[in-house]
Amino acid sequence: MVYTPEEAPVGSPAPFHDASASGWELLYHHDCTFKPDTFDRVMLNLIRNPNINSSWLFRADILHDSEAPDDAPSGLQSEGGDVKIISHDITDVTLKRTLVRRLIPRNTSRDAPLDQTCTFYRAESEDSNVRSLVLYFPHTDTPNDMPFYHPKVQAIAHYHEWDPAAETGRISISFLPYSGPGAPSLTEKKLRRVAYHLLEVVHKHGHSTEQGYVKRVHHDVLVPQSRVQNRYQKLKDTYAKALCTTWAESTDPTKHVFEDLAITAFLIELWADMYKDQDFPGFVDIGCGNGLLVYLLVKEGYRGWGFDARGRKSWQQYDLPSPASPSRRALEQRLLLPGIVPRPSASSDSQTLSADAIHDGTFPVGTFIISNHADELTPWTPILAALSQCPFIMIPCCSHKLTGEKFRPSPPRDKSKSSSTYASLVDWVTRIAEDCGWEVETEMLRIPSTRNTGLLGRRRAKGVSEDEINAVVTAFGGVDGYYENVQKLVGSAPRAH
Repeated sequence: MVYTPEEAPVGSPAPFHDASASGWELLYHHDCTFKPDTFDRVMLNLIRNPNINSSWLFRADILHDSEAPDDAPSGLQSEGGDVKIISHDITDVTLKRTLVRRLIPRNTSRDAPLDQTCTFYRAESEDSNVRSLVLYFPHTDTPNDMPFYHPKVQAIAHYHEWDPAAETGRISISFLPYSGPGAPSLTEKKLRRVAYHLLEVVHKHGHSTEQGYVKRVHHDVLVPQSRVQNRYQKLKDTYAKALCTTWAESTDPTKHVFEDLAITAFLIELWADMYKDQDFPGFVDIGCGNGLLVYLLVKEGYRGWGFDARGRKSWQQYDLPSPASPSRRALEQRLLLPGIVPRPSASSDSQTLSADAIHDGTFPVGTFIISNHADELTPWTPILAALSQCPFIMIPCCSHKLTGEKFRPSPPRDKSKSSSTYASLVDWVTRIAEDCGWEVETEMLRIPSTRNTGLLGRRRAKGVSEDEINAVVTAFGGVDGYYENVQKLVGSAPRAH
């Protein structure tokens, strides 16, 4: 159903009665074909994920839920808690559920968080028609107290009416304006535009849910959203401005800086869980590119290093302490030539690579391997991790065979998934990891990139011998030509930075 709402005449009363406040005004309404339970489900999702409505917001922390169990997790308070709750006397529907959420903005230096009471109401008439109402009450006293990301109104109402006999309904949105001198008028274009958008989102999500839409992308599976986003905000406040100002590469600094800040935040919180009872074993970033991720992790106190086939100008700018090993620098120019790749014989015409120019892909047991958009090294990541007994994360980007050549993998095993090149790559490298004995966990990372699938191997599903891993390498295309392709990357003597 195309979204074509009808704008209510200025001053139209809201379709419900609030005995606690006068002045509610209807702004827009629209026919719908989704049922009351779908409306409630959509509204609950929008309450929990305010970023759907506003790009200025990170998330909502639920401070109170009247339906929360007694053993609700920390930060979620059930009835009787000390969280402020705003209540109104809505006389023609019955209160069913109350939540209090805290809206967390992306930029806390500009906007403060805002608490908001959200209430669900329901009423069913004798003819089985159903009326549902969801109210938002921001915890502010004046419009001047309202943060930028919230419309300057006292309250917002989403209303749903349903006629089961006709299987049709109507949704509408109403605002409760502030009163007094200087209070914004509901005739202002900005407020009406916000109302238009809020109703549009309910319309879109309601109809897609009713049609059986199943969410395919699941974020925050491995680490809670709040922890990662709070960490990201601290990192951004500490590093973003200086990094963007002094960016030495020809690439767009905003993309790379904010992407690596987000990955750093995820890894720090992931490692907090993985290593809470033991010392951090160190990390290595293979195919580290501009080295920013290594820089950020080392500056945050994590021991590790990175290497890439080509040096970068930015490496010289990073003020990085040397890792624990006196023979190793934090960022090095090296080619990855796994030990299981055959070397040419002495009689071969192939140029022999200097030992100082290569790394054989063997790392100390337990070292956390990072493979972030590492291209040719991506399919090697779970193989090297299995051989060295190291956990890993790989974030695939471009499709390459084990030989380093570009190619397109076959479509995913799960036929319900997209058959895109990227989905095919993700499934292909997942199969390699599984065949190497890894239990693969997936996290859709909150980074400014469409290549945002994080594949994590931190637990073994089964033991796999070196011979079996060699068989996996053969099964996935073998390594014929890898040595020659690595040779092509040799442009000059390696230099450490």
